Amino acid sequence: KTTFCGSDLVKKEMKNNVAIKVENVSKRYKLFKSKKHRAFNALLPFLGKSYSDFDALKDINLEVKKGDILGIVGNNGSGKSTLMKIVAGVTQPTTGNVTVDGKLVPLLELGSGFHRDFTGYENIYFYTAILGYPKDKVLEKTREIIEFSELGDFINQPIKNYSSGMRSRLAFSVSININPDILILDEILSVGDVAFKENSYKKIREFFKQGKTILYVSHSLESIKNLCSRAILINKGELLLDDDPKEVIDYYREKILKHPVRKKKNTKT
Repeated sequence: KTTFCGSDLVKKEMKNNVAIKVENVSKRYKLFKSKKHRAFNALLPFLGKSYSDFDALKDINLEVKKGDILGIVGNNGSGKSTLMKIVAGVTQPTTGNVTVDGKLVPLLELGSGFHRDFTGYENIYFYTAILGYPKDKVLEKTREIIEFSELGDFINQPIKNYSSGMRSRLAFSVSININPDILILDEILSVGDVAFKENSYKKIREFFKQGKTILYVSHSLESIKNLCSRAILINKGELLLDDDPKEVIDYYREKILKHPVRKKKNTKT
């Protein structure tokens, strides 16, 4: 299960410098051939197994220290997003435990947590209420949130009229301006214009200097290398490597993607 530290007893079990502790976490899904097989299994489970098992995660152990910017790399379907959802408490593991110490904001999907019929302005308060932030604290940050999102007059338009990039900008702006201790970014920066991406990267670097903890899932290996202080590689549900971002990326390119890593030749002067 995923536990968010709310008691002194749980906090004592965590080391002072550990923000996230993942212990023996596995996630198994049932894959049905069709909706009919799913219905039969629910109504008549005694008729026998009508599905196959899929292990999205296999016995993951991981500690993330406070102030880490942890990059997570791996192919599609490797288990990256599943792990992030478990850490965020959106999905529960089949086995194992996750303990989180600090206020966590997950950005797992574009605009998740927004109400499509509310305006962008209204969704600032709706989304932060879901996350448990008091309205008076959010009021102090509203102007910063709107300015960072660069939505202009669109802030008063319904979310259902937003493009994916606009929803992304608003979601990211809300999340970073309410000052979370832990931020989960799952491909959230893959959309948006160059200027917004640069501002976002700048904000992440500010978070790093402030001792914030960030989990960053991305297929942009260069951004992992440039932004992260540490990286892990997940492949077919297993944690293969936990090391310096450059070492992890080189291993990923050579062993998983089968792209030879070019080594710099020594040149004599």
